[in-house]
Amino acid sequence: MAEKRNIFLVGPMGAGKSTIGRQLAQQLNMEFYDSDQEIEKRTGADVGWVFEDEGEDG
Repeated sequence: MAEKRNIFLVGPMGAGKSTIGRQLAQQLNMEFYDSDQEIEKRTGADVGWVFEDEGEDG
């Protein structure tokens, strides 16, 4: 069975994580997931509101 590989990019807002992540995923033929978009998709709420209401740890 092939081992699944994941890469996580961590850094402050505006550092370029999404830009680099998309390019890296394309180069490595991997899927790209943006955590803000995933949070919005799963909660149905704007990620800014979620962080404000729940905090980043929530």
